[in-house]
Amino acid sequence: MKLGIIGLPNSGKTTLFNALTGQGIETTAYPEPLSSEAHVGMVFIPDERVDRLSGIYQPKKTTHADVMCADITGFARGISAEKGKSALAALVWDADAVIHVVRAFADDSVMHPGGALDPAGDVAALELELVFNDLELTETRLERIENSMKKGVGRELELEKAVLEKCRAQLEEEKPLRNLGLSEEERAAIGSLQFLSVKPELVVVNVGEDELDSDETRATVAAIEEFYQGKDALVFALSAKIEMELAGLEPEEAALFLEDLGIAEPARNRVLGAAYELLGLISFLTVGEDEVRAWSIRRGTPAVKAAGKVHSDIERGFIRAETVAYEDFIAAGSMAAARDAGKVRLEGKDYTVADGDIINFRFNI
Repeated sequence: MKLGIIGLPNSGKTTLFNALTGQGIETTAYPEPLSSEAHVGMVFIPDERVDRLSGIYQPKKTTHADVMCADITGFARGISAEKGKSALAALVWDADAVIHVVRAFADDSVMHPGGALDPAGDVAALELELVFNDLELTETRLERIENSMKKGVGRELELEKAVLEKCRAQLEEEKPLRNLGLSEEERAAIGSLQFLSVKPELVVVNVGEDELDSDETRATVAAIEEFYQGKDALVFALSAKIEMELAGLEPEEAALFLEDLGIAEPARNRVLGAAYELLGLISFLTVGEDEVRAWSIRRGTPAVKAAGKVHSDIERGFIRAETVAYEDFIAAGSMAAARDAGKVRLEGKDYTVADGDIINFRFNI
């Protein structure tokens, strides 16, 4: 799974990327040129369940679930009309969901391409670029389909044409595709097209260090939530600069820093948890003396496919999934006690894995 970080230039995308991945990519005070490459790094999903299980088992290795994160070149206003936009569009299309960073911090040393702070206006501007990209793509594809049909070929494209016409109507109203409510069949029909506004979106309002709990920040978040109402998007406020500083500290130092700021936990934890949900992911857990690990899977994944995440041989030779819910395990205190209490179940290959299931796969090859 991949998250793409997007936003207008100098919104703090790279700063947030550094905070999420622990990398130290250089940030600039001026907009960077359009690039077909992105900074990429792994993001580990905070999970108290993994930490608690690790404390119980004391394994040689503890592994949290992770997702890939890509820091993508800033979307300048008017990018949808530029020749180099296709490379940028490909980077966004490759992501399963996007984190849209919106600038709400004042800093005279960091140029603002728009000349002045306008978070709500910046949000609308970037959304419009995504919509314009998708509208051009829709019209181009529809023209090609119609030309094929005039020649007596392409009848198998009827479904794609119907879906694209629905998309065009939505986009002409300057509305993104993410809230169009397409069925799985309809999504599959246009799945090869590089639509951008269809991506689920997590909007991060990047505020100044002293503005985290201000009335102005709350008003900004409320205005952006109003804009996105019903558009498959979540809105958070954080200071990317603070989060990047926290990411570079040792746990003890970070705890003291948070205490000084009066913050319970790093905001990036909430952002990552929300992004994980936005991607439609859950975690199942495997435990033992060698390793305690969380595994990312799509919500609704059957046990046999979850087994394949651990190893293809386990999926191929799947027999049963010995399963206990995390809460039941903690309440019992040990696997043996959970088994005695009847909380450990043997599930078949069609069992739908639940978030927090602790699973031991039985297999034979």
